[in-house]
Amino acid sequence: MDIQSEKLELIKLLLETNDKSIIESIKNIFKSEKKDVWKELSPEEQEEIDLGIQEANRGDKVDL
Repeated sequence: MDIQSEKLELIKLLLETNDKSIIESIKNIFKSEKKDVWKELSPEEQEEIDLGIQEANRGDKVDL
């Protein structure tokens, strides 16, 4: 199976379940992944991202 088919299969399984513990487990996996990526960034990169978020929250123009 290619990656897109795998993703679609996971989406299907997620939509079919009503088990809150499964949904919570999946959310926790994504949260832990997100934290790991942040730790890999340099302090300068983290600061740039934080500043960009602050600007966006204020409605300031964000250059891409």
